[in-house]
Amino acid sequence: MNEALIKESVAKFEALIREQQERAEKIKSEKEFVDYKNLDKLIIGVCGGDGIGPVITHEAERVLRFLLKDDVDAGKIVFNEIDGLTIENRAAVGKAIPDDVLAELKKCHVILKGPTTTPRAGDPWPNIESANVAMRKELDLFANLRPVRVPEQGIDWTFFRENTEGGYAVGSKGLNVSDDLSIDFVVTTTEGCERIARLAYEYARNNGKNRVSIITKANVIKTTDGKFLKICQNIGKEYPEITTDDWYIDITTAKLIDEKRRRDFKVFVLPNLYGDIITDEAAEFQGGVGTAGSANIGKKYAMFEAIHGSAPRMVLEGRDKFADPCSMLRAAVMLLSHIGKQTEADLLEKALDICMYSEKKLTITGRDTGCTCTEFGDYVMETVKKLAQ
Repeated sequence: MNEALIKESVAKFEALIREQQERAEKIKSEKEFVDYKNLDKLIIGVCGGDGIGPVITHEAERVLRFLLKDDVDAGKIVFNEIDGLTIENRAAVGKAIPDDVLAELKKCHVILKGPTTTPRAGDPWPNIESANVAMRKELDLFANLRPVRVPEQGIDWTFFRENTEGGYAVGSKGLNVSDDLSIDFVVTTTEGCERIARLAYEYARNNGKNRVSIITKANVIKTTDGKFLKICQNIGKEYPEITTDDWYIDITTAKLIDEKRRRDFKVFVLPNLYGDIITDEAAEFQGGVGTAGSANIGKKYAMFEAIHGSAPRMVLEGRDKFADPCSMLRAAVMLLSHIGKQTEADLLEKALDICMYSEKKLTITGRDTGCTCTEFGDYVMETVKKLAQ
């Protein structure tokens, strides 16, 4: 191989190592999590995104305002509606998140975010970075939290996916060493592993979950996955009341469809790439990605969203008013829990279980054969009222 190509690649790798070492030092120095109980005023940012995003995000905001009415009326909770995260606006400025939008987002404590379009080859948009990826980096939202619940099947899973490291951390900085050789990189830091593990175990302890499963491929990816596994196991020793087990990602995907074994799983903690794949599989049990919400948690900020895309075709066909808001409503459950409104979170979760599974007076089809997004939101709020009586 050409020695000049090798030296050039080594220089790029050195720069990457220095960049990631600087990041590792930075995240080690960060302060503790924000204590929402000590805030005089909690600001909830509402960022609709594009496609069907504004429709379903507005519905989730409407339900949140209903559940938090007393605090909103008292000025303890304020909603900040943030426009400008549309693909048109992002393309116009050539940034994943326009500067003015990012400034507004940073004024908020928690963010309810609708889906955003990420350009791909063949689209009429410039190749800008995913708004989601950019937001996770800018706000250091290191934990992607995705719950999946199907009560009648005994499924009650919560996934803690590390959000800023692993195979995605430097996904755009791999090396084409030559025409014959390309190399990508996986990044794993001690702090990155410790903070996602501790968040998973704290969640398990606070929510009465008796098992945490660590998912890796540490038998093959020995250095980075091995580090993740070992650190998570060490954190688990601090929680003796919780059973810790570990699984390889390939067998985990199989066991999720094992009707007997899958009931034993409760909380999962896993690196970025595996978490991305397996949570989409898990969401299928609940009715698909359109029914699943997720949380992106950092020490200073938190963002709650659907896990599906912006469905621009529905808008083009005039069907956006029939979009399913359940993903955003599930995200709203997590938002409520995160800010300490557990009673309201439990009410909304129970109402969604009734409306989506057991009662199903209204159904959403994405077309005029089903109810509208607003009608379903009304149904959920009526169900909450009945539960609260």
